[in-house]
Amino acid sequence: MKVILTSDVKNVGKKGEVVELSDGYARNCVINKKLGLEATPANLNNLKLKKANEDKIAAQNLADAKVFAEELKEKTVKLSIKCGENGKTFGSVSSKEICDAVKKQLGYDLDKKKILLSDPIKTPGAFEISVKVHPQVTGSFHLLIEEQR
Repeated sequence: MKVILTSDVKNVGKKGEVVELSDGYARNCVINKKLGLEATPANLNNLKLKKANEDKIAAQNLADAKVFAEELKEKTVKLSIKCGENGKTFGSVSSKEICDAVKKQLGYDLDKKKILLSDPIKTPGAFEISVKVHPQVTGSFHLLIEEQR
């Protein structure tokens, strides 16, 4: 019997797959526990429409992320850190501080986990900050660190 899985089933398949199972296992375990549906033409058509809709939404999200990355490329964020003698800073600039500054100055709500810092920022100056806006798209913006005395 062919079954459309509605959730992941161990050793059988993943959600959305059409799998061939024995009649007893399909009826008693998979369908009875609401882990799958019988693969009727109507259910197969619903699955096809659902996948097409998900693909369309994924493509739209990717396009939106590319537009956002291009828009973000031109932006500059200013941040000031406390410095002592000889330009030595007290601590470093964290991704949380960068997110707060972006939200306050640009109005964008970024996740601090999406900001990619190769090294901690411990000196005043200009930096290029990368942001993972989508699994396939990485954007960047300019960060200007000023000395606060």
